[in-house]
Amino acid sequence: MSTKQATGKFETYSTSICPECLKRIPMRIYEENGVIYLEKTCPEHGKFDDIYWGDAELYKWFYDKWYNERYVGSGLENPHTKTVNECPFDCGICPKHRTATILGIIDITNRCNMACPVCFAYAGAANYVYEPSYEQIVDMMKLLRANRPWACNALQFSGGEPTVRNDLPDLIKEAKKAGISHVEVNTNGLRIAEDIDYFKKLLDAGLSTLYLQFDGLREDIYKKTRARADLVPVKQKVIENARTLGLDSVVLVVTLANGVNDKDLGDIVNYAIKNHDVVRCINIQPISMAGRARKDELRKMRITIPDTMKLIEEQTNGVVSRWDWRPVNWPVPVSKGMGAIKDKAYPEFTMHPMCGAATFLVVEKDGSFKPIMDYVDVDKFADVFWSVYYSGVKGKKTMAKMKMLKLLPMAKSSLVGGLIKDVITKGSYEALGDFMRRIVMIGIMHFQDVWNFDLDRVQKCAIHYATPDGKIRSFCTYNSIHRPNVEKQFAIPISEWTKKTGKKINEPA
Repeated sequence: MSTKQATGKFETYSTSICPECLKRIPMRIYEENGVIYLEKTCPEHGKFDDIYWGDAELYKWFYDKWYNERYVGSGLENPHTKTVNECPFDCGICPKHRTATILGIIDITNRCNMACPVCFAYAGAANYVYEPSYEQIVDMMKLLRANRPWACNALQFSGGEPTVRNDLPDLIKEAKKAGISHVEVNTNGLRIAEDIDYFKKLLDAGLSTLYLQFDGLREDIYKKTRARADLVPVKQKVIENARTLGLDSVVLVVTLANGVNDKDLGDIVNYAIKNHDVVRCINIQPISMAGRARKDELRKMRITIPDTMKLIEEQTNGVVSRWDWRPVNWPVPVSKGMGAIKDKAYPEFTMHPMCGAATFLVVEKDGSFKPIMDYVDVDKFADVFWSVYYSGVKGKKTMAKMKMLKLLPMAKSSLVGGLIKDVITKGSYEALGDFMRRIVMIGIMHFQDVWNFDLDRVQKCAIHYATPDGKIRSFCTYNSIHRPNVEKQFAIPISEWTKKTGKKINEPA
């Protein structure tokens, strides 16, 4: 990506695809009236434009500080495909991909007990059933674990609705057996709410986190996003069941759309804080156009990461400022520093800084909350780890360990002091697990669609699908381009599936 400052305004260039024919075309990313836009022209289908980031000031802050070579990964040592047709068509993962798999995803079915209009993976819309066999799923786990230098150890079972598979508990056991330490299930919560015994089977099998679809606390939101108006009690019942069973790791997953639930973020934050004994994280996903909704409808719903940051600032009365967020690649120096000290490979979050942002909220005893920035200077924290890393690279391990001690005076509270001590003694991943049980994280991840597709972002993606054809593909590439072709290779007609099983596609089987 090349960049220049024209008359004080930001301008850079990348590569995208035509939304119509999917051919690679140049893309210009530029600033106008305080907003970052993109424009691209296909020789056959003409010009396309869209909003890239809704706030130029925040974009340039992320770009200037976190878009540089220090935050670029080296990719897989054992890529699965060769570079022939160029990104994104060689995705599998190819040698040009720069980030290893941080979170692997396996779609275990495209069947569902709902029919959401924003869904990009649903059997009723596709008119076929895609449901990999038990053996194929185990092979996909092994594929993820074969990644080098970092064997993927975090997996999400997704769909469709994965809980319509009765063998999901056994699949969770297989994941744990394969060496995957973190296993989560992406669910709408219907079966989890109705069948606590099934929920318990998932936990007993080794479920780490429930990734719960949660668009808000008003039924009219779900009328628009899920075509149902009875889901708020379902979400609450899931939380209650998790509390009953002792699961303290639920992620509230918010599909965010302008004019639908953009006014509800403050209420969602307060709900998470109130239930922080169970809720570990809010993951906000601004709507993408990879679903079945019409382009003109979705264009009206388009909302970007900085828009979301500013809405949360407004709806928390300034408690969580837009400046309290950091990009998803902020942890890179922590991973590198700990790796240099312990001679161990840690996952490196070398994603593109425009892919997402996150902050941590510390819950006080009185139920109030403040961002982590009120407790520690996170940027100095990162700088210390860069210093540790560079000392370790030069072979000066003793000096590197001594530099770690600089972290201790940074803490303004015993909570963060305990975290820093744990990071030094335990290592980043273990300490993060303890820390997450004492705070609520808010993350924003804006997945791409064919309209705002940026291959610079694609090549740094860390969320990868494993598929039955023996390949691993980045999230945005798979959902925008490859999903239909892959699924059809392994799908059967709905009529054939129902005859074989004696079930409807929305029923557990």
